[in-house]
Parts: sequence; C-alpha cells; structure tokens
Amino acid sequence: MRKMRPTSRTETDTVVGLLPDKKVRRPAAGSLATSFNPVTFLAKVGHGKTTLPAQKKQLIFSQGDSADAVFYVQAGRVKLSVLSQQGKEAIVGVLDQGSFFGEGCLVGQRACMATATALDASTIVRIEKAAMIRVLHDESSFSELFMAYLLSRNARIQADLVDHLFNSSEKRLARILLLLAQYGKEGKPEPVIPKISQDTLANMVGTTRSRVSFFLNKFRKLGFIHYKGRMKVHSSLLNIVLRD
Repeated sequence: MRKMRPTSRTETDTVVGLLPDKKVRRPAAGSLATSFNPVTFLAKVGHGKTTLPAQKKQLIFSQGDSADAVFYVQAGRVKLSVLSQQGKEAIVGVLDQGSFFGEGCLVGQRACMATATALDASTIVRIEKAAMIRVLHDESSFSELFMAYLLSRNARIQADLVDHLFNSSEKRLARILLLLAQYGKEGKPEPVIPKISQDTLANMVGTTRSRVSFFLNKFRKLGFIHYKGRMKVHSSLLNIVLRD
C-alpha cells in the first residue's frame, strides 16, 4: 500500500523524555507547545498542503517511499516503525496531536526511513517540501518554533538511545508508559494512556510480549498503574525509572 490520497508558567520538573535522572527546565511561554497555533500555521502555508483523513491502522507512507513532504498530526496519533532486512519490526516513535514527521526531506533525505501508520482515526496534514521551505523562510517566528520542536525531539531521541543502551527492559517499559501518559505535562492532572496493545509496547521496548505482560502485572500489583477501561499511570512509577 502506498501513500494516502486526499479524501503559562515556567517550572522545573522531572521530564522523562530526557535522561530520567536529570532535572531540566520545561519550555517557557514562548515554546512550540504553548505558542504554536496550527490554524494560523496552516493558513500561512496556503497552497501546497493537503488534509488527509486516516482511519485506524491506515498507512500514511511506507519505508522506502519518496521523501517529498512534511506531515503534521492535526488530530489522532501516528506510529513510526522500521523494518530490518531480516523482517524484524521496531517501533521508533508514537506521535501525538501537534507533532511533525517526515522533516528529513528538508535536509536532502530522498527516501522515507520509516513507515508511518495511524494508530487511531486521525487527521494528517501533508505539506509539500517546497511549501514548507517557503514558510520557514518567510515566517521567522514559526521557523524559530519549528527549530525548538526539532531540538526537543532530538533530545528525546538521544534519551531513547541511552535508555536502550543502559537500562533494563523493565525500566524502558516504565519510561515509555510515563511518556505515553505525558506525565509531567501541563494540563494532564490524571495521566491516562490511550489504548495500545502489548505487542506494540513490546516492539517499543525491544522485548517480548510475555515480558511486557509480566512487568505490567508487577506494576499493577505495586500500585504504579491501574486498569479501569484505560490504563492510568501513577507518578510512583517514576520509582522504577529512577532506581539504580
């Protein structure tokens, strides 16, 4: 299957998206998260964008497809996965509403390095490479916000690498659950994880489904997570991430 076609305040917190034992300062009022207005941004793009409604599990683009556009998650969630030559799949990211992906085309990437799939019914905006470059060139304020977004995600990728190199699968699962629940994010008083399968969690952690099931049961018995229709993550789960 190929590409889809059209149809405020500053505070210090433990941010698990970075190194789990570090304290970092959260973005102030000028960050992408607090200042980026998607309606205004999409209006500035003008021509060169297409809104793509996606059903759950619908393919947005495949690994190896031509990289010729940047995508924006206007609603829903998107999974990024990579398939090795041996046929082994790894999930390298789950993107929430407000996320960009496919930006590698802006630096000369000719082929998509991952496969993007809608995890839920989603609305994706496809922005042609030329249109995105035009907006970045003409709108300095947006260019600054977009750069801040990329730097933040780069820090997250580095933290993911450190996590996989040095932490146990139990710690990696705990960190992923906290990230999925957006723990520590403003406006999220009750961290609840959107529905996600244990197979998907296993691919994200880099372990087996049985190990994920074992650790989830352990976390539940310890009171770190709670099942009631959807999974609720308690802040006490940080004890697993911060444990030596």
